[in-house]
Amino acid sequence: MNISPLQKARYEYSPKLPGMLRNGIAEICVNEGAATTSVADQDKIAALFPNTYGKPEVTFQKGQNTSAAKKQVVGVILSGGQAPGGHNVISGLYDALKATNKDNVLLGFKGGPDGLLKNDYVEFDDAFIDAYRNTGGFDIIGSGRTKLETKEQFAIVAENAKKNGLTAVVIIGGDDSNTNAATLAEYMAANNTGIQVIGCPKTIDGDLKNEDIEASFGFDTATKTYSELIGNIERDANSAKKYWHFIKVMGRSASHVALECALETQPNICLIGEEVAAKKMSLAQITNYIADSVEKRGNNGNNFGVAIIPEGIVEFVPEFSKLIAEINELLAGSKTEEFNALPDWTAKYNFIKAGLTAESFAVFDILPAGIQQQLFLERDPHGNVQVSLIESEKLFSEMVKEELAKRKAAGTYKGKFGAQHHFFGYEGRCAFPSNFDADYCYSLGYNAFMLIQYGYTGYLSKVSNIARPAEEWVAGGMPITKMMNMERRNGEDKPVIRKALVELDGAPFKYFEAHREEWAVETCFTFPGAIQYYGPAEVCDLTTRTLALEKAN
Repeated sequence: MNISPLQKARYEYSPKLPGMLRNGIAEICVNEGAATTSVADQDKIAALFPNTYGKPEVTFQKGQNTSAAKKQVVGVILSGGQAPGGHNVISGLYDALKATNKDNVLLGFKGGPDGLLKNDYVEFDDAFIDAYRNTGGFDIIGSGRTKLETKEQFAIVAENAKKNGLTAVVIIGGDDSNTNAATLAEYMAANNTGIQVIGCPKTIDGDLKNEDIEASFGFDTATKTYSELIGNIERDANSAKKYWHFIKVMGRSASHVALECALETQPNICLIGEEVAAKKMSLAQITNYIADSVEKRGNNGNNFGVAIIPEGIVEFVPEFSKLIAEINELLAGSKTEEFNALPDWTAKYNFIKAGLTAESFAVFDILPAGIQQQLFLERDPHGNVQVSLIESEKLFSEMVKEELAKRKAAGTYKGKFGAQHHFFGYEGRCAFPSNFDADYCYSLGYNAFMLIQYGYTGYLSKVSNIARPAEEWVAGGMPITKMMNMERRNGEDKPVIRKALVELDGAPFKYFEAHREEWAVETCFTFPGAIQYYGPAEVCDLTTRTLALEKAN
């Protein structure tokens, strides 16, 4: 098989471990902290997780390994969307297993949780693992989005685990996947299966974080990849001087990716969904905010610019959220078939007008026709609008174009407006991991095995102090239940890991807020360039601006 020179070089990269994990398995001991409680709804979470709730946080340090010697057969799955570094979590887990006992076994279950249910797996060996070290993607075993949440599913997993002699399962995933890991761990403990369950925090959206989990893996690489592309577009815009580029980036439930990319590239506009929600901004207010920048720059002779828009922005707009809720009700049950049977868009438009409140129809009616129709594309499995299919970058460029036409007619706007549109999603999910993500993910996997070796279950592999050089990182674990609260899901109260939104009083947003007025009018673009793998540590091991600002003091 032909491989690129960079691919070959990345196979040979040796990830850096936290200092306390570098002395060999025999010299790693564990230190237990105080008992933990969930972030909210403590009584309810404790009642649902009687066997795994309230456990202590743990850290590993140099010292005599006191874990019981036993052969380990560990199963691992990749769950949910891809994120750079997943292969290194598996590599770190494999290396720690084999360093402890060459007879230990790592099984990779294919296609995510489905692999556990179908007992479809591969056994890893050195050659298999070596072909994926430090590479992007999840193609080593594939991934999937099946949820493990019913007792029937848990029973199947337990039976398949028993067949294969599994001692532990490692679930690499985001907030939903690790919620499932906590529930599976509780089932295994309640039924005395002897099977441990450990989670690893993954999501490029950056919303699986808290005081313990400083960053989810993949966020560093994905945002650096997007920022390189945005910087390239900024350079092009500043060269051609004739287009506004509206760039949508990943992040449906939180705007961490958009904010990080803005901090890296200093665009003229960046919308932050959490701020839109807090200020209850309307579509018209957002449109005017963008149009003000376009007008000021255009009147100064700068008919170009860059606007970054998070994928889920429309869900943060109160009036738009209300509109979506009404559309979901309008098309509930058999009404979808009735709507789809209508002969043309005019008939469908009249159906919509008759079914919405006057307030929501007024919002619907100001939308460009193409966006109106996107709201009625294929529904998700629950029959709801698929917000991710809405081209919000085109929505706002069209609305800005209409607003600028009014301003030109009024004589206040003297520039020219032309728009280009981009969506950066898949481009960042499977990139070669940055040195940071390669190191962090390898450490998470290695550390996950240490949690298994010391008998913990229902824990998330935790590596902290990650704004510092890897030598100073701290490895350990935290009970997943510590991150949980109760939320309403599909008409039921369910225990879930609380998503981390952009904090409007946090240092990253405050820095952005302090500079955005200047960026909106002046051309302050910065050009991060490609991810660097070789050279000075301050270039190659550079962490995100978000993490640097959060940990500055």
